[in-house]
Amino acid sequence: MLADKSLQFDLKGFEPPKVPDWLQWVAEALRALAPVLKVVFYVGLAVGLGLILYFVGRELIRLHWGGRGKVLVLNKGEPAVEWRPDAAVARTLLEDADRLAGEGRFAEAVRLLLFRSIEDIQGRRPHAVKPAQTTRDIAALDALPASARPAFAKIGEAVERSFFGGRPVDAETFADCRQAYEAFALPGGWSA
Repeated sequence: MLADKSLQFDLKGFEPPKVPDWLQWVAEALRALAPVLKVVFYVGLAVGLGLILYFVGRELIRLHWGGRGKVLVLNKGEPAVEWRPDAAVARTLLEDADRLAGEGRFAEAVRLLLFRSIEDIQGRRPHAVKPAQTTRDIAALDALPASARPAFAKIGEAVERSFFGGRPVDAETFADCRQAYEAFALPGGWSA
């Protein structure tokens, strides 16, 4: 087998091809810039990390301190009075609720008061109410005026008991919710 010349037993040496001159120039330029590129890399890494910390920190601060936008404050933390619904709109809402209650549909009437109240809050503070919030969450929002909280909480409680608890809403519960909404929305009652 060793005598057979058609079989190769020794490895021939490999000569790498000659590196072109332009590629050697690029390699030398990068070698000269290596210390600067190292600094640029670490500065870029620090800037990227700083941006990540900034965005995460900003969101954590917003979540913790409730930065949902600026709220007009008059005195002692009470939001502005212009929060009351328009009197004509409130009267129309109460008339619609009374019509439903007159038909014996008290649960629907109370739900109407709640949903229209939520629509009013969303209209005045567009980013305050999130889709997954419960009525208790909404009642606790800083964006909701303190004068509106009791009425909203009472209406929300009645709807929760009816919708989730399966308890029927009676005329007395509707009257309590209606009176709470009217006391907030129309401080002078039905007088013009």
